[in-house]
Amino acid sequence: SSCAVPGRAAMSTLKRKIATRRPPEGIDLVRETIERFEEQLREAVNEDHSARRRNELTWRITRLNWEKCRFVYDLYWKKKAISRELYDWLVREKIVDGPLMSKWRKQGYEKLCSLSAIGTKNTNFGTTSICRVPLAKRASTAIVPTAATGCVSCCSCDKGTPIWWNTPLPEEDEEDEGGAEGGTKRKADEEPEMDEETATRLRALQGL
Repeated sequence: SSCAVPGRAAMSTLKRKIATRRPPEGIDLVRETIERFEEQLREAVNEDHSARRRNELTWRITRLNWEKCRFVYDLYWKKKAISRELYDWLVREKIVDGPLMSKWRKQGYEKLCSLSAIGTKNTNFGTTSICRVPLAKRASTAIVPTAATGCVSCCSCDKGTPIWWNTPLPEEDEEDEGGAEGGTKRKADEEPEMDEETATRLRALQGL
């Protein structure tokens, strides 16, 4: 059976929308990638969930939805590669999550994982989700995925966010056979995906 995810029931496939409503120019720039995300979302909904806890059923779906929306968001706001007309059409036709993407424009919410993370109805004490608390302000026992979304942190102040339950960890710097000047796996002028403290805590979470 399919998983019920807030805001997901109304999401329609791009193919169906294109068949019934003429999309704006530029749709070919996003169509292949969006359809790939939608196929992965269908697989996530239909996969065998018998070996997982109930809350974990939606984690992959939430992350895929975030990545699909972020793909479109970055194409418009950062790369200026698609038109506002196409961006608005994708939001209006519910191909992407407009309310979530709108939140990303606000300071402090730039990497928000899900609108459910800032809702207070689903928490025991009427607070936002734990992933909205900076990692540096949490006890080590609180470096865990949010039950509803699988997000460990989507705070703008934490590097590499959003950090999901299965976020790949950056490889530790290692000297190669050339010695001290041989370089490391990460270039010196590259910003790491996440800071060392966060990576250490996430390794502990993942049992690595």
